[in-house]
Amino acid sequence: MNTLFSFRRYTPRPMIPAHLPALWLAAALAVPLLALAWTAPPLLPMALGFLLGVGGLALTYRHLTAVWCVWLIATGLSLEMTLSDIIGPEAFQPVIAAAKGGEIALVLLTVAREGFVWDRFNPAFAFLAIAAMGAMAGVHPELTAADTIRSTIGSTVPFLIFFVRPTHAWGAALRRATGYIPLVSVALGALLDLAGLRPLFVDSGGVRLAALGHPAFLAGICLPAIYTCLLAWLNTGTRSTLLLLAANLAILVLTGARAPTAYALLTVTGTLLLARDTAIARGRRLLLAAIGALLLPVLLLMGESLGALRLFSLLGADAAHLSGRELLWAAVDAAANEAPWFGWGLGAGNVVIPRDGPIAQLLHTWAAHNEYLRMRLEGGAIGLSLLILLFLAWIMSHTRRLPPLERLTMRLVFLAFAAHAVTDNVLISTPACVFFAFAAAVFGDTPRRLRADTDVA
Repeated sequence: MNTLFSFRRYTPRPMIPAHLPALWLAAALAVPLLALAWTAPPLLPMALGFLLGVGGLALTYRHLTAVWCVWLIATGLSLEMTLSDIIGPEAFQPVIAAAKGGEIALVLLTVAREGFVWDRFNPAFAFLAIAAMGAMAGVHPELTAADTIRSTIGSTVPFLIFFVRPTHAWGAALRRATGYIPLVSVALGALLDLAGLRPLFVDSGGVRLAALGHPAFLAGICLPAIYTCLLAWLNTGTRSTLLLLAANLAILVLTGARAPTAYALLTVTGTLLLARDTAIARGRRLLLAAIGALLLPVLLLMGESLGALRLFSLLGADAAHLSGRELLWAAVDAAANEAPWFGWGLGAGNVVIPRDGPIAQLLHTWAAHNEYLRMRLEGGAIGLSLLILLFLAWIMSHTRRLPPLERLTMRLVFLAFAAHAVTDNVLISTPACVFFAFAAAVFGDTPRRLRADTDVA
């Protein structure tokens, strides 16, 4: 059996049977609703809408694994960027709300069907504690109660998936789907480019691949895609998986995202060098790592001819201040120093830099692009320390139960994640939902928590 998706059989009784007779339920509801609509015709649209909703809910419940994959791919495509460019900025927040609302609904349905798992060190508890501290100690003057509630929901949603009892098919399907998201985004982005609706590449300090979203978001999606392909290839040794891994690495390079590319290469190289008992012989892995190391000076020599691409245009150039993050960090740091212990409340990172101010107008963003700094602003030293401690305990408690390869790789992945958090928003964006869904699928590869799947996806 493929060791990547091997589980011991464990079959707890589901809370609600998957074979719930949905059609009979819909039929039973249809009779009184249609009778009511017959006597009161204005109620007919509402009755039909209710029936369609019940039918959709029943189909989702029956095919949860497939719907999870659809949600994962749709979230990873960064459709908020696409629709914002095509329709207008007013589409941005509703699309994000739909993605995170969809995850909440899927978590609830999956818990109802498969059961609940208590995740005692879940980082969501730190965000809830920071929100509670803000309510008691006071929040930023510009921060409203609605802002705090919205930020609390947005911060905790990516971690709710870890309270779901995973199944064999669920984890395997999510890991497979994650590997294809960058390719789907590029393919659909190319179609929009051909239709003249949205460019596939953008000019931002050089040519960068954006696909359906933004280069930085696409890079954030490439990282879990690369990691899941790396694990699958080392466990199976299949050529198709290696090609998919190479394609995702190429897409990541074309995004021009410097830090994610460096972290991906370090994680892949570290896994190739340190992993044991894989389907790929150690000599072959060392050869690939050596080839990768030899390619670096070649890329440096080719940098001038490939200078149109952003990543290569930065080689040998002084790009330390290219992103303008130092302007963001100075403003956020100054605000954080005014409330050093308890911070300004969850969501304060969205208000300390005025959206119509010179920094936001210059950089087209008001986000901190440094999660340590943002959490110090919102939760103070106490909130930041709590979040870091919970993350460490959470990662160690989950990875120590994984098979050796997954344990090594995921620890390297989270080391890279911790470094990436210094320069990017990695906890609350839609790519974060994809990253933590991938992590949940890998963490679920534990005999104590999993059962063989009988789901028909």
